[in-house]
Amino acid sequence: MADAAAADRGQALGASAQDARRGTGVGYGRATWRQLRRNRGAVIGLVICVVFLLVALVAPLIAPYDPLGQELSRALQPPSAAHWLGTDDLGRDMLSRILVGAGVSLFMSLATVAIALVIGAAIGVVAGFLRGWWGDSLMRLIDVLQAIPGILLAIVVIAILGVGLENVIVAISIASIPVFARLAFGSTLAVRENEYVQAARSLGASSRSILVRHILPNVAAPLIVMTTLRISTVILTASGLSFLGLGAQPPTPEWGAMLSAGRSYFTSNPHVATFPGIAIMLVVLGFNMLGDGLRDALDPRLKQ
Repeated sequence: MADAAAADRGQALGASAQDARRGTGVGYGRATWRQLRRNRGAVIGLVICVVFLLVALVAPLIAPYDPLGQELSRALQPPSAAHWLGTDDLGRDMLSRILVGAGVSLFMSLATVAIALVIGAAIGVVAGFLRGWWGDSLMRLIDVLQAIPGILLAIVVIAILGVGLENVIVAISIASIPVFARLAFGSTLAVRENEYVQAARSLGASSRSILVRHILPNVAAPLIVMTTLRISTVILTASGLSFLGLGAQPPTPEWGAMLSAGRSYFTSNPHVATFPGIAIMLVVLGFNMLGDGLRDALDPRLKQ
């Protein structure tokens, strides 16, 4: 439902962006940044996302312990001065595993969203601009894929390919392609009927020139918003698959797998499951808040 609402809002954003795009450049970027700064929720989300990215990049350097190092004599220790977030059932430091797990989640989410964005946007833009029976047939296939719940489609793909981090990336990418394709298709349909596109066509501009100079700049804004929102969805979906045992396999320090391993000790040692769950919640919340703020900041109607 969140993706559908974002897609509807994104199509409206793409349809009305042409007036603001005529003033693209530094001025438009500054106006967008000013609008974003006025949104307190977006600023909080941006801070959370920046912290997440920085932690993911430097985690191997700042982790106090080896995230894979086991020492059964210190298993299930509560948070202390030696282990700020405690230890798990195998004596591994929870803080180190959560820090390194941020890098796993970052790689997985960026790879997945990049694949889905490139393929989905290409399908949607080309099908929306050129139309024809093959474009409509392609979008009907996209509609069929979009009708299948994303998590269910990912499970089916993993059942075919097998478990593992790489297969999770492929599975969630396939489930995410329809979201970007449908959004790009709807935005392209709205933009291609505008007067300046018709004028460029009447002046003899090639289809490639119209796509690059007029269509793509005007469908970029809703795709940027959807990319931000989709990162949080990917992290949540990947964590859910790992929780079910279909994603990253032990001893990989992935948050969903850590949450699954800690559920058996939730009543006796709640820290084992609580801290990975908090990490997932904060990152998903941060990207959602940033995505909502970007959606409003990139809407030219709010700058007037």
